[in-house]
Amino acid sequence: MIHIDDKARCCGCGACAQRCPCHCISLDEDAHGFLYPTVDLEACVDCHRCEQVCPCLNDAETPNGQPVEALAAMTADEATRMVSSSGGVFTLLAQDVIAQGGAVFGARFDGNWHVVHDVADSIDGLDALRGSKYVQSVIGDNFCKAEGLLKQGRKVLFSGTPCQIAGLRLFLGKEYDNLLLVEVACHGVPSPKVWRQYLGEASLSRVNFRDKSTGWKNYSVVIGAVSRPHDDDEFMGCFLKNYTLRPSCFDCRFKAGQSGADITLADFWGIQTIVPHLDDNKGTSLVIVNTAKGSEWMARCPIERETVNYGDAVKANPSIVHSATRPGDYEAFWQALDDMGTRRALKKYGKLYPTGLLYRLKRVLSRLLNRGARH
Repeated sequence: MIHIDDKARCCGCGACAQRCPCHCISLDEDAHGFLYPTVDLEACVDCHRCEQVCPCLNDAETPNGQPVEALAAMTADEATRMVSSSGGVFTLLAQDVIAQGGAVFGARFDGNWHVVHDVADSIDGLDALRGSKYVQSVIGDNFCKAEGLLKQGRKVLFSGTPCQIAGLRLFLGKEYDNLLLVEVACHGVPSPKVWRQYLGEASLSRVNFRDKSTGWKNYSVVIGAVSRPHDDDEFMGCFLKNYTLRPSCFDCRFKAGQSGADITLADFWGIQTIVPHLDDNKGTSLVIVNTAKGSEWMARCPIERETVNYGDAVKANPSIVHSATRPGDYEAFWQALDDMGTRRALKKYGKLYPTGLLYRLKRVLSRLLNRGARH
C-alpha cells in the first residue's frame, strides 16, 4: 500500500491511484494545495501495484549516456510560433500524430482556468494544449486513457513534466512503439491552490503565461484584460523564486533525461550567443532528442533546425539538468499566505529581480529614444 511519510517523495503524478485495481486510492489536497494519495484501508487488498508504479519509489529503466542530439529549432509558420511558448515544435509533432489518426495528451485550462491534463484528437483541439501553464496539472485518469488508445494500436503523443512522464512509463510497464513521450523542461510545479486564490472570483476571458507580443525574452503575463511584464507579476515572481513549488521539486529525480522521455522541449535561452541567426526574439525551441524513436519522429518534423552542443545549450536553462533550490524562508512564505492573505504574501515574496528592473529601464529608455527620434 502506498504511504507518504515524506512529502518530498511524492511528485503527485497519480500513477498509484490509476493503477489500483480496487479503486481505493484518492488524490487529496494538502494544506498547500498539492495532491497526495489517500488509501481506503478497508478496501485495500495489499496487492502493492500502487507501490510498483510510483516513480519516487522505483527507477524505470532509462537510456544511458548523452542525448542522441540537441537542436535549435523553430517552425516557419510565424502565426504558430507566436501562440507557442517558444519555437512551435510541440505543435508540429502533435499535428503529425493527429494526421496519422492518433491522439495527443497535454495540459490545458478548464472553464475556471485551473490546469488539467486532457486529450485531443483533432487539430482544433491542439489549441488548448499549446503554451506554458505554470501550475501543476491534475492528471486525472489520463494514464488509463493513454493505455487504452495504445492497446488499440493508435499513435499517442503524451506530453507532460518529467515526473509525469516517469509515472506514465511505470504505469504502462512496457514499451509501446506507437507512443511518443515528450517532456517539457520543468522549473518546478506551483501550487494549484495558490493559483486559484491568486485568480480570485473574477470572471476571466483569457489567461496567457507567455504572451510574446512584448517579445519572447521579455514576455508578459495576461490575466483577463490585464497584461503585465512577467517580471512585474507577483505569482510569476514567487514561482521563479521557488516559493510556490511542490516539495518534491527540490530533489527531482527526473532531470537530464532520467524520465525516459523520447524528446525534451525547452526554451532555447542563450540562443543569441550560440546560434544568433535563429534568434529573432519570437521564440526558439531547444529540442533534446533522447532516444532513437525521438530521432525518427524529429526527422519528419518540418522545422528549421541546427544541431548544437548539448552542454552549451543547457547552460542558460539549468532547469533541464538541476532541481530548484528550496528557499531558506520557504515555510515562512506558506505561513505568510495564511497570516497575510494570498495577494499580500505573493507581493511581499515575489518582488522583482534586479534583471526585471533592468528590463523595465530598457523599455522606458527605448520609448524615450523613439519619441525623441520622431520629434
